[in-house]
Amino acid sequence: MYKKKECVAMLLAGGQGSRLYTLTEKTAKPAVSFGGKYRIIDFTMSNCVNSGIDTVGVLTQYQPLVLNEYIGNGQPWDLDRMNSGVMILPPYQGKKGADWYKGTANAIYQNLDFINRYDPDYVLILSGDHIYKMDYDAMLQDHKATGADCTIAVLEVPLSEASRFGIMVTDETRRITKFQEKPKNPISTKASMGIYIFNKDVLQKYLVQDENTPGSSNDFGKNIIPNMLGDGLKLYAYPFDGYWKDVGTISSLWEANMDLLGEHPKFNIHDKKWRIFSRNYTEPPHYVGEKANVLNSIITEGCEIEGNVQNSVLSKGVIVEEGAFVKDSVIMSDTVIKSGAVVNYSIIDSDTVISGGASVGEDKETAKGITVIGSGLVVGEGAKIEAGAMVNADYDGVSVANK
Repeated sequence: MYKKKECVAMLLAGGQGSRLYTLTEKTAKPAVSFGGKYRIIDFTMSNCVNSGIDTVGVLTQYQPLVLNEYIGNGQPWDLDRMNSGVMILPPYQGKKGADWYKGTANAIYQNLDFINRYDPDYVLILSGDHIYKMDYDAMLQDHKATGADCTIAVLEVPLSEASRFGIMVTDETRRITKFQEKPKNPISTKASMGIYIFNKDVLQKYLVQDENTPGSSNDFGKNIIPNMLGDGLKLYAYPFDGYWKDVGTISSLWEANMDLLGEHPKFNIHDKKWRIFSRNYTEPPHYVGEKANVLNSIITEGCEIEGNVQNSVLSKGVIVEEGAFVKDSVIMSDTVIKSGAVVNYSIIDSDTVISGGASVGEDKETAKGITVIGSGLVVGEGAKIEAGAMVNADYDGVSVANK
């Protein structure tokens, strides 16, 4: 018998993340490295823990191996508990057959049994691909205070970006009166963050109804929210004014990493009052050599720096040899930058070698885009990788590493 929970969280982590190109060829987007020692999903998971949410279902689908292995039993987030904790929820074979998750609503519908085993009063729906800190308990208390059937976390965005989001209009009480999913001509700048709290019985009713509607996109923004609004249910906006970044593109992922740098970073990962938990394996302290030059950078455990590193974020075990130069870049775990190599305005995935004399990317001020190198590759001696290139094993001058 499972203990009743007031609120259960469902974390959508099955997206392909195609706009991250080679970084998600073998890895689900929520499992992509971030900030030197984290994965993107760490931030949503940590928000749950810091908000007192101890039952989390993680819905996986695309390239789930790394993500499943990373989450494991949930111990790093204190979610390895009896009759609660974290549970990986992939699509599965049921009595009526098997089916991939067809949309965000269908993914939750397929896991109603998981939700109902805890008989919660409320269900919190989250995405696993955003960088932010948020107290979900404060949002839940607001949901209860307004008597809402559904509460949607809302962020003010520039009008020029509004067409990328679900957009809503609210009255003076914050009750939602209109909702548009990614409109060409937005009527507001109040954008949905894809964070919802539903009364469980209401959610279940509309998920079942949606599943039995031919032609539905099975999506919260396109179907569930408009249907509830059309039926006159009480939907309220919950305003959020903190740091929030959708890291679904190469440029936004790079920008979010850069937002960690400086004396007064835009996003503080060192906040002791809101710790970011992660599955970090023990690494030796990083080493900075006598001739090294490190400026405004994050250097994670296990790194060995003998060269020049500026305005960059380095994950664990990265080696920058003497005479190598790294600037304005994100270097993921166990990558080696050989002597004489230059890396500029780039994202280098894990276990890759940039050989001596190689040039990757171009100065940020003149580059036409961020250069991205996939994992487990060797950029050859003296090779030149142009600015904005998306590099995998088929790129000229690149081979697969034999480490």
